[in-house]
Amino acid sequence: MSIRRILVADDEESIRWVLSKSLKKQGFSIDLAEDGLEARQLSRKNHYDLAVIDIKMPGLQGIELLQTLQKESPKTLVVVMTAESTMENTIAAMKNGAYDYLTKPFDLDALDAIIIKAQKAAAVSDQLGQLREEVQDQYRFGRTIIGNSQAMQEVYKIVGRVAASDVTVLVTGESGTGKELIARAVHYNSPRLGKPFIAINCAAIPRELLESELFGHEKGAFTGATERKAGKFEQANGGTLFLDEIGDMALELQAKLLRVLQEKEITRTGGSGTLQIDVRIIAASNQNLHEMVHDKTFREDLFYRLNVVPISLPPLRERIEDIEDLAEFFLHRATQEMGVNVSELSKEAITLLKQHSWPGNIRELENLIKRASLLTPNHVLLPSDFPEMGITDERENREDSLEVLVARKLQNSLAQMNLQELDNLYEMVLHQVERPLINIILEQTRSNQVRTAEILGINRNTLRKKINTLGIIVKRRE
Repeated sequence: MSIRRILVADDEESIRWVLSKSLKKQGFSIDLAEDGLEARQLSRKNHYDLAVIDIKMPGLQGIELLQTLQKESPKTLVVVMTAESTMENTIAAMKNGAYDYLTKPFDLDALDAIIIKAQKAAAVSDQLGQLREEVQDQYRFGRTIIGNSQAMQEVYKIVGRVAASDVTVLVTGESGTGKELIARAVHYNSPRLGKPFIAINCAAIPRELLESELFGHEKGAFTGATERKAGKFEQANGGTLFLDEIGDMALELQAKLLRVLQEKEITRTGGSGTLQIDVRIIAASNQNLHEMVHDKTFREDLFYRLNVVPISLPPLRERIEDIEDLAEFFLHRATQEMGVNVSELSKEAITLLKQHSWPGNIRELENLIKRASLLTPNHVLLPSDFPEMGITDERENREDSLEVLVARKLQNSLAQMNLQELDNLYEMVLHQVERPLINIILEQTRSNQVRTAEILGINRNTLRKKINTLGIIVKRRE
């Protein structure tokens, strides 16, 4: 809400005229009342963002009008005017909910200052209102963290203990286990409630663009930088920044992130000055960062800076007792969002779901329930509504070809991404395949780049370029 319409109530015509002229000049819509009764009638017919009222008026006194406005139009901010600057008047006005108080005669600049302050208060009120809606949406209508298993109870305990502090949290777990939901739970239960929660997937953004996304850039910093852009750190200032898939961040960028965490300041790409930031960091990864530190692919000092409080999310196969509640929750959401006419899952279907290994975890279960509820001709989901379950399990019992394994992994990964937000998927997938392939061959050839290039069937100069582009660390040959 911003202040657009103002009610002015005063029995002095000169006051009404001056205020009306000044406020209209600033672009406000103004209604005038010459006594309290007329002001009350106007307030009952119209909504006012701000009311400027005299404390002493015929018919209905200002305090009585203030009480009426508080009861009937609680979102209207009220500024009280009086020629009698007594303690009693001030206390009475503020006690009854006045936003501010002016003593006649007053300078119009004083009223302007109050309106500017009221505008900011209205903006904060809007932000809190949006936040309440977001919290309700996140935690009541479809993104609630579901689970009563012992493993999840332990997670809830840690969230409760760390939420009130500003310590850095590292959430680990397989893809699809709900790491971002845990990060949001920490944020929404912290003193930073009301401030931004900004999430960024470090694996979904090309390495050459990630620095600009995090720290922002100045106009002209690189080709295409036609204007200054605030990065995720600036956007999250005062709130929480969630760094998902932190293990995919290049080593050189890890060094810059470490400095930001230590100094609490950033420098935009192409800029020279520093900006102080106040951001709580919650990081997440589906990789084993301990092993990455050992392999020198993740900075040890950054790992310990992030791993102040670790939260490890169990995979769905280790919390089988939660599957029924999760499945029923996703079915209920499907009926609301898609209008499907499916009321429940049969006991046989639940038994089948509990027997699955769930490589895609909760996200896989959600997608499976959504698909089954859309395609079934029944009002109750039956085992026959999940034909892919048997196929998936049968494949897991035999040795698959490389192509099948890659296809399955790629399918699971894509199911966890919002494809509408991506425009470089081909390059991203190639990089994620090339990097481990080159690393493996370098390991097997003991960092012999000539032999590695021969095995890969590429030119040695091409190999060097890929090593630099992909941020691959070549170990010294022994």
